[in-house]
Amino acid sequence: MRLTDFWERLEQVFGAGYAASVAEDQVLIGLDGRTIKEALAQGVETVTVWRAVVATYPDRVPSRLH
Repeated sequence: MRLTDFWERLEQVFGAGYAASVAEDQVLIGLDGRTIKEALAQGVETVTVWRAVVATYPDRVPSRLH
């Protein structure tokens, strides 16, 4: 998954303003206690980060975006 696709999906799920907050402030268990921004900066693949988002917010992410 391209990084631009990742951010587009995150904004579709949370809205533009809140997506940035989720990426910066929410620590995800699926990312070993890192935020989305930390994981991406440390080289974690975007598809891995996206899977962690889906696992953390299963009711919020529409199935078409899984």
